[in-house]
Amino acid sequence: MFKTAGYTVSSVRPRRLRASAALRSLVCEQHSIQDSLILPVFVKAGLVKKQAIASMPDHYQWSIHDLPELIENVQAVGLKALILFGIPDTKDALGHSACSETGIIQQAIRCIKDRAPELLVISDLCYCEYTDHGHCGVLKKTDEQFEIDNDETLLLLQKQAISHAEAGVDMIAPSGMMDGMVGAIRYALDQSGWTHVPILSYTVKYASALYGPFRLAAEGAPVFGDRKTYQMDPSNRYESLREAELDVEEGADLMLIKPGHMYLDILWRIAQQYPSIPVGVYHTSGEYAMIKAASDRGWLHEQDTVREMFTSFHRAGARFIMTYYAYTYCQWMTKKV
Repeated sequence: MFKTAGYTVSSVRPRRLRASAALRSLVCEQHSIQDSLILPVFVKAGLVKKQAIASMPDHYQWSIHDLPELIENVQAVGLKALILFGIPDTKDALGHSACSETGIIQQAIRCIKDRAPELLVISDLCYCEYTDHGHCGVLKKTDEQFEIDNDETLLLLQKQAISHAEAGVDMIAPSGMMDGMVGAIRYALDQSGWTHVPILSYTVKYASALYGPFRLAAEGAPVFGDRKTYQMDPSNRYESLREAELDVEEGADLMLIKPGHMYLDILWRIAQQYPSIPVGVYHTSGEYAMIKAASDRGWLHEQDTVREMFTSFHRAGARFIMTYYAYTYCQWMTKKV
């Protein structure tokens, strides 16, 4: 059990960003768009073979058995970074499978690092995929209603982070927007000897309408209610600066803004406020699906639209882009289309 308060932040945190060639390339201040891309990957327990995701064309729920195929594909086009989302075979109120040594993400991390140690493997750290209620942490009942128990959730996130580090992950990305999550995770990692594992925080995550395809793919939509009490109100811009300030104080090594193209003003503000910390953007499933649907109908030119979108992210200050177009874009660049 680790404390959720009383942690200290080391003054040498930026050294983590020198951990690997892939990570150095990802956050380099002058690089190609191709080198800045991170591909979200869904891995599902119990699958015999990969399954197509209806809400996100050209994407799959991958089985452990098919991960070598994925590794071969991404290496062939020069993609250097992945972020993993797990779909367990069992769920419960506390998401116990999220911390298991044999959990789906833990298996996936070991599988990828054994076959391609040079790939940058990032793990999403949250509980929405693992709980039977679909919320991002522990629920408690107050006045006949349920709400997130923030501090109890931090304890679970600490355990989950350590289990991912033990499996060999390169970087941890907490996405649940719990208060104090970066500091609590940093404390737990440091106390367990994982001082070199950096934290990519979902610093600014809005309660957006653009997450629908992801929730279908990850099988993690809330069974009741919504996440507006712990994700940000889309109308708030100054709150994003406060969220960033807190994450920096707690030891975040990188920061992420989510969603992307409707929040370029927020991305620009954070990147300007913290020029020494790599700030990136999550081009969400809804943004991907909109471009895909319009281009399939001939209403948009897909390649030109994606290139323009990525250029706008970099122009607004993004040093890296988490996107479902990562593999496809690298294919285009490899073929020089």
